[in-house]
Amino acid sequence: MEQLKRVFAHLGRYKKEFILAVLFVVLETGLEMFIPVIMADTIDVGVANRDVNYILVKGVQMGVCALLSLVTGMLYARYMARAACGFGAILRREQYEKIQEYSFSDLDRFETSSLITRMTTDITVLQNAVSGGLRPMVRGPSMLIMGVGLAFFMNARLSLIFLCCVPVLAAVLAFIVYKVAPMYSRLQVAVDRVNVIVEENLTAIRAVKAFVRGEYEEEKFERVNRGLMQTSQRTFHYAVLNLPAFQFTMYAAVTLLLWFGGNMVIAGSMQVGKLTGFLSYVLQIMNSLMMISNVFLLLTRSLASAARVMEVLDHSPSLTDGAEEREEIADGSVEFCHVDFKYSATARENVLEDICLRIPAGQTLGILGGTGSAKTSLVQLIPRLYDVTGGCVKVGGRDVREYRLEALRDAVGIVLQKNVLFSGTIRENLLWGNEQASDEELDWACRTACADEFLSRMPKGLDTELGQGGVNVSGGQKQRLCIARTLLKRPKVLIFDDSTSAVDTATEARIRAGLTTLKDTTKIIIAQRVTSVMEADQILVLEDGRVNGIGTHSQLLAENAIYREIYESQMKGGGEE
Repeated sequence: MEQLKRVFAHLGRYKKEFILAVLFVVLETGLEMFIPVIMADTIDVGVANRDVNYILVKGVQMGVCALLSLVTGMLYARYMARAACGFGAILRREQYEKIQEYSFSDLDRFETSSLITRMTTDITVLQNAVSGGLRPMVRGPSMLIMGVGLAFFMNARLSLIFLCCVPVLAAVLAFIVYKVAPMYSRLQVAVDRVNVIVEENLTAIRAVKAFVRGEYEEEKFERVNRGLMQTSQRTFHYAVLNLPAFQFTMYAAVTLLLWFGGNMVIAGSMQVGKLTGFLSYVLQIMNSLMMISNVFLLLTRSLASAARVMEVLDHSPSLTDGAEEREEIADGSVEFCHVDFKYSATARENVLEDICLRIPAGQTLGILGGTGSAKTSLVQLIPRLYDVTGGCVKVGGRDVREYRLEALRDAVGIVLQKNVLFSGTIRENLLWGNEQASDEELDWACRTACADEFLSRMPKGLDTELGQGGVNVSGGQKQRLCIARTLLKRPKVLIFDDSTSAVDTATEARIRAGLTTLKDTTKIIIAQRVTSVMEADQILVLEDGRVNGIGTHSQLLAENAIYREIYESQMKGGGEE
């Protein structure tokens, strides 16, 4: 329950609507509970004495109570809808903002599909708990207290009959909650699995179609979908026992009350109107117990969702601003001082080990190495996408952990290995690099990245709409747009993580020539082709996360076996360039 309290503390500015909704439910319940008292008097006095005026007066009173009950119910619905929808919106916003603070290592902990489920399904469950659970949560206990009090006031002996039913109902409810509570957590995990398969299939739909694996993907989806169905069936198999158990108990109580109450009426110790009013209260008490039981089931499911939502909100980002929160980065110099790194603290081996490297400001460093040599891992430490395990990385002469994250990442431009474009126009995507960029700056970035070649052929130029993920541009065009977007940042350190792999060699050469004009920018280029880094001031050769060699092209060609092997395999043994 502690988790639910913490979640509902996020009602924020909608607390006023929530309190008003509770107030109107109590008023509505009180008005409805007063009607049987009037009805009993109508039968016992008005009908018994054939007093039409008395019957009409009491009828008007019941009508007023019913009308006021209707009005308070409508007001409850209004304020409850605003509170529930606002509560859901606040939770989604806070969860989304929290995810933006996560580092890559934090995101590695949660699956993307699980985060989506937590922001949609789990929050919807909590939102429904507010909109659908508040009324019975308040109305049930209110009806129970008022109904029991008025029933005892009417006839204490008959009231003992339905009090005997309460332990039975409590036992049934305890059994159902005991069985269902752990199942709701498994149900949400099953939803996560379905989302994983759907997300993978939609993301890789081109590969699925290219390899004609549609049937295989359908079978995978069928397995997880069937798993979700079976988990749901097991969960609700017990949850639905609530209704028949309560109905059986309620009708048994009514039968016993009619038997004993009828005998009292025959014996003259009770009037017909009193029995009628008493039965109304008993039915309302039973309904209130039914509401309370449904609330317990709703809260049981909400607990599972609340725990999942709070897990995201409570998770402390592993990367935070440096203690000194430095804003100013002196220059683009980069230095690795005996750097060790592993993705998980529990990993037995380091991904990078004892990396020592210095790149003066304005120089170009090329990085070569085989697949899995940790080239990407190395450059991700510069903008603190991950933190080092040992040693330190310096930018501008200071440890990157001293800077404010936003300032550091604003000074480091990185074109990631996986290029990402967003829905919207090309201009909107480019302005991610600099929201204030002028048309002249956009033109310069596009020329430097050689994106102007294909932009001139597009019907609307920079205002051309891109599909989701940039599906209507080629891989090479996407890479050039991502390069242009990064150039607009005017970063002090510019990192290319194999970001020209999809362009032809002639275009790549023009891009490299354009980058030479950035005299004050430190450039780090990860590449698979030797021609991409031959002209760099330094070339780093990585092997299994360790420095195998560093030097100029000619030095490595003469002294480093791995570099010479790569060169000869790509240049077909062509000797000197």
